[in-house]
Amino acid sequence: MSQFIKKNKGPLIVCGIVGGGIGLWVWKTVYPSMRECVYSTFGVNEADGYTVKRIEEAYRKLQESEECHSLLKKHFTESVKDKLKYKKTKLGGTLYDIIRSGVANLDSGVGVYAPDAESYTKFAALFDPIIDEYHGGFGPNAKHPATYFGEDKISELKDLDPEGKYILSTRIRCGRSFKGYPFNPLLSRDDYIMMETKVKNVFDGLKGDSELGGTYYPLDGMSKDTQKQLIADHFLFKEGDRFLKEANANHFWPAGRGIFHNAKKATLYTYFLLKRIF
Repeated sequence: MSQFIKKNKGPLIVCGIVGGGIGLWVWKTVYPSMRECVYSTFGVNEADGYTVKRIEEAYRKLQESEECHSLLKKHFTESVKDKLKYKKTKLGGTLYDIIRSGVANLDSGVGVYAPDAESYTKFAALFDPIIDEYHGGFGPNAKHPATYFGEDKISELKDLDPEGKYILSTRIRCGRSFKGYPFNPLLSRDDYIMMETKVKNVFDGLKGDSELGGTYYPLDGMSKDTQKQLIADHFLFKEGDRFLKEANANHFWPAGRGIFHNAKKATLYTYFLLKRIF
């Protein structure tokens, strides 16, 4: 054997170099695709191979774009991508669901939408730094203060417009999500309908209240006359913008969406199922 090696040392070296080159090419080109297919088939990874491929393509698109200056691009580093691309929440949320709007709309300021509540912890490596920078300092260990609506301070409130000359209306905006349901990117048509039913039942419970009782108007099947009146009252809203569209927030529109106001039209509640960014 030693004699054979001595006689064929040159060709063996060449073959070794060629073989090593082929092996490197296979490892860089073929192996990743095979790995995604095998992992997906046998359920080794949480996200399917096609989703991982789209995540890789999305990452390249963001990094190659000179017009994109979003928080997504800044914090979606290669190490973060590799750490999160195989993950999936219990309700099916993936990294691609989070970044898809920011990738489609390169002029996004933030660029991420959470598909469900678990995403904030499952994909914390991306969400935490974005949230921290967006709020000017809200790290992963930061806590919201205890809920306090100032009930014991009501007597101290002063009338801001005692003669009624200036204030025409006021607005308090409050957003809530349903426990056990994902957010818009993952909601099915049935989810929208079931959630709408829950909200309608709550509104039905207000019918006997002279102050809060009113009417719920579902967008699905709304007559043109009703639309015109609600638009004239400045109550009716339109379908979401392109950022929400790419985040799948407009799926199955207008199913499950609607608007409610009390009889005097002095109090307006909207049930919109729009979005969840952070």
